[in-house]
Amino acid sequence: MDDIPSQPGTVYLVGAGPGDPELLTIKGLRLIDAAEVIVFDALVNPALLAYAQEGTELIDAGKRAGRAKLSQDEINEALAHHAQQGKMVVRLKGGDPYVFGRGSEEAIYLHERGIPCVSVPGITAGIAAAAYAGIPATHGIPRSCR
Repeated sequence: MDDIPSQPGTVYLVGAGPGDPELLTIKGLRLIDAAEVIVFDALVNPALLAYAQEGTELIDAGKRAGRAKLSQDEINEALAHHAQQGKMVVRLKGGDPYVFGRGSEEAIYLHERGIPCVSVPGITAGIAAAAYAGIPATHGIPRSCR
């Protein structure tokens, strides 16, 4: 496997998967380990934050029941601010960054400011829940595999 480039000033939009920490991608795990700043959502399993190095700045950007710890504008500004300071930033989002995750808005915001942004897909809960229940998204499977 290639090393994760610890590129200063880059924001990685990382999908944390549907909640089960074992469904995080290896690349996502390696980025969490290398991050200097992690901005995470409420849907991210807190166990994933244990993979961050000591001293990593953790920013809770969670939104629950209409209450947001940070507005979307504040999240965008935090991502840009830390990247502009030359830090490697992970934006850790539940599921996939681009499925109901506002990842595209964040990517556009960063792009407009000339800040490098890398996308790391995650399994969205809509697909994972069906798969866990033995309901394939595209083809039938035998009951014995459920």
